[in-house]
Amino acid sequence: MGKMRKIVEIDEELCDGCGMCAIACAEGALEIRDGKARLIKESYCDGLGACLSGCPRGAVRVIERQADEFDPEEVEEHLEKQKSSEPARTEGFHMASGCPSSQLRVFAPAGGEKVSGGEQTGAEPSELSHWPVQIRLVPPHAPFLKDSHLLVVSDCAPVAYPNFHHRFVGGKTVLLGCPKFDDKDDYVKRFTEIFRIASIKSVTVVDMEVPCCSALPAIVRKAMRDARKDIPLEEITISTRGEILNRQGPYNPKGA
Repeated sequence: MGKMRKIVEIDEELCDGCGMCAIACAEGALEIRDGKARLIKESYCDGLGACLSGCPRGAVRVIERQADEFDPEEVEEHLEKQKSSEPARTEGFHMASGCPSSQLRVFAPAGGEKVSGGEQTGAEPSELSHWPVQIRLVPPHAPFLKDSHLLVVSDCAPVAYPNFHHRFVGGKTVLLGCPKFDDKDDYVKRFTEIFRIASIKSVTVVDMEVPCCSALPAIVRKAMRDARKDIPLEEITISTRGEILNRQGPYNPKGA
């Protein structure tokens, strides 16, 4: 039966699925399902409302209603399970709370300013405007994906190509990964959802000449087809010595 107590409520009309409330919830009581924030279980929510400050749209509020009692021991078990679950395999791209690597951040590119510790970034400052960048850590509803020009990068390319930030990163949203070691089916599913909901304006794929990288543009093309989206696509292949070997597009992948 539960008892009358304070508990979180989500206004689905206002919620855009950005996931910031899930990050702010230390108990892991909120997840993103079907593009909306959801309360996983009443006993996970302490009703204190730490998640309210994380919502940019005011979609989260604390109300008083009949609900199961908050259970700290059950929350602890839940968080341990979250820690042991691989991010790429969590169904529906649920966002684990409390992990610094998955906390969404949007910031201005560094320009020529100093970085922490007083070190100068030098002639080629960072052009990165968001965090995280790993494909498996970025939820499809991340706010920095909306209406963006997407840069999909194999994780070896930034090491091989000199001045990578200056040449490729500026003005783009970066997603980085390895199709050899990561789950290709998860990549397809994740990109399909991104293309379906984020209004991506263009995609640039930068991969390496090695065979294991060839799957990356194929993954992107399949995801576009699955999402029924025709987005301008450019493919750039880098040599192991840091040279541009091949460049195709931008072209519309319809019918590819």
